[in-house]
Amino acid sequence: MYTPHTPDEIAAMLAAVGAPSLEALSDPPKGLEIRTPFDVAAALPEAEAFADIARMAEANGASRMISFLGAGAYRHYRPPAAAWFATRSEFLTAYTPYQAEASQGSLQAIFEWQTYMCLLTGMDVSNASVYDGSTAMVEGAIMATHATEKRRFGVSRAVHPLYRSVLQTYAEGMGLEIVELPVDGDGRTQLTGDRAGDLAAVIVQSPNFFGCIEDVAAAAALAHAKGALLIQVIAEALSLGVLKSPRELGADIAVGEAQSFGMPIGYGGPYAGFVATRREHVRRLPGRLVGETRDVDGRRAYVLTLQGREQHIRRELATSNICTNQALCALIATAYLATVGARGLRAIATANLARARMLAGRIASISGFSPAHRAPFFNEFTVRTPEPAADLVRRLERHGILAGVPVSRYYPDLTHDLLVCATETTTDADADRFAQALREEVAHAVAAV
Repeated sequence: MYTPHTPDEIAAMLAAVGAPSLEALSDPPKGLEIRTPFDVAAALPEAEAFADIARMAEANGASRMISFLGAGAYRHYRPPAAAWFATRSEFLTAYTPYQAEASQGSLQAIFEWQTYMCLLTGMDVSNASVYDGSTAMVEGAIMATHATEKRRFGVSRAVHPLYRSVLQTYAEGMGLEIVELPVDGDGRTQLTGDRAGDLAAVIVQSPNFFGCIEDVAAAAALAHAKGALLIQVIAEALSLGVLKSPRELGADIAVGEAQSFGMPIGYGGPYAGFVATRREHVRRLPGRLVGETRDVDGRRAYVLTLQGREQHIRRELATSNICTNQALCALIATAYLATVGARGLRAIATANLARARMLAGRIASISGFSPAHRAPFFNEFTVRTPEPAADLVRRLERHGILAGVPVSRYYPDLTHDLLVCATETTTDADADRFAQALREEVAHAVAAV
């Protein structure tokens, strides 16, 4: 237990060091006072101020790698308010809120997270979060199995390979069959009637792994015509700031990753996945669901409404044995969304669109480089390179540039494809530096031949 010092104790300590007051301890020694005003720059937006500080650090010899990495983990500006809320002791040290009467703050935060996820996806209900985007996709598949009593899934080859790997692991244990849907030259999923037969669900990601925006409405129409559900995966949640919601496009279940909402990349986590769906599937949601009600005095109160995991009910009736929720990460995302607001989220998403198109234009102007696909994209796109992309990426590291993800890491046949990402943090100077490094490496390669 923390016990503060008494006034007598404070007086004794001040007497021992010869200070008249606590405030006097921070007074500068005589002769070292600053007598002239500081010559400081005019106020700047916080993001620009951080960029200025980074430039000063570089002038002092500090190195800075410019990153164009994406592939499911995205660098975005993080409002300090989001981190501040997450580090408040009542949230940072909180466990799961079993006692609702003692956990109203935590429950309200989860309720607001659920509300934001419904607003973004257009769905009727969202759960309290799951581990990450990959496990969210698995939970969506399990929901579809329970809803349709079918065990086959049509999964686009353009869904993130790591997400598909997690699904395959679960499929082996649950007896699910995965049918891979191919990708066409535009970078979109090929949708044909014969591939949708007898499926529990069709699973597409938009924007997909290659950065392309899928025709989700066409996929939904095909799935529904065959008695299947449509699950849309969103690995870059910020895209929901400008794209139509999954509900508008006909999806039955929306799953994805909320890392872009204020969470640092952090070597792959921890993150927070979301699962949102239509009202008819509410009892199939994994984890827990927080609801709003009134107490005996008529005051607003928050309660755990549904907890469909095996810790709470019989295993054979449980919807999932996965985690209850990622409360702290979901809190960060909630604080982020509350801070930027609807207009701010749209502005940030629009900036991502603009930055990505600016960068794509810079790269396309270099001889030997071209877009790999014709489909529209959000903040990530695939570039066809004149040499193996993995070799090019290794050489660009010497320029202080993380050039992107060689697609061959996950698709061995696509050796000359490079997945590149630009966000609101990407500057014109970053893009110019990237383009110049590409030109130099191409020139060196030509000279070597």
